[in-house]
Amino acid sequence: MNELLLKGLQIHWEDIPQESWLRSITALAGTDTLLFHAPVTLFAGENGSGKSTLLEAIAVAYGFNPEGGTRNYSFSTYDSHSDLHEHISLMRSSRRAQWGYYLRAESFYNVATKEDEYSRGPGGTPQHYHQQSHGESFLSVLQNNMHADSMYFFDEPEAALSPQMQLTLLLEIHRATGKGAQFIIATHSPILLGIPDAQILNFDDGMRECSFEDTGSLQIMKMFINRREQFLARLFENEETK
Repeated sequence: MNELLLKGLQIHWEDIPQESWLRSITALAGTDTLLFHAPVTLFAGENGSGKSTLLEAIAVAYGFNPEGGTRNYSFSTYDSHSDLHEHISLMRSSRRAQWGYYLRAESFYNVATKEDEYSRGPGGTPQHYHQQSHGESFLSVLQNNMHADSMYFFDEPEAALSPQMQLTLLLEIHRATGKGAQFIIATHSPILLGIPDAQILNFDDGMRECSFEDTGSLQIMKMFINRREQFLARLFENEETK
């Protein structure tokens, strides 16, 4: 197996002010060094647990635009990223990434607009992403940027994808890792969390590695599917007692 493009990172807490809101994120505050040991690393956990904050910091430190796109993108429509990227050191391998992409679900519209603008330049091929459905454009952007020996950061790529399209993305990821690509993905999707041999990091109550079966997303989905009526009855009962 090829050496990973990105082997890990260190967070330099000594450089982060004591009053910084970053210190209030439990999963991050307890982490000084993080090592990657699989071609796919998945960040799992509840909203607000720090998954996107860390993913964004790693991507920006790696050289990507905070709003997403390739490393050639340089634009800003709204400055919302944290300064965590200024306080981490990346452990890169000697192997050089041939391509890469950073997908942020929340800023995808802005990136798709820039994709169209950039593709109208010399030698470009307009992709007309805004003429596709949201999910189709999501998947098209990802498929058009999947290459061998490349580094990818995806923040909730399932946001616009149907279960069938999520399976298509899973297959694309599997194919790319077979050609030396590496992925770090923040997701709530039980489908993507099921990527074989992935390293899964759970951000709930501190950061720890866990199995696919232990992810909260899978457990809740299983309870809902297997015992839907009981699940909803209890949910609605709890609501009525408030």
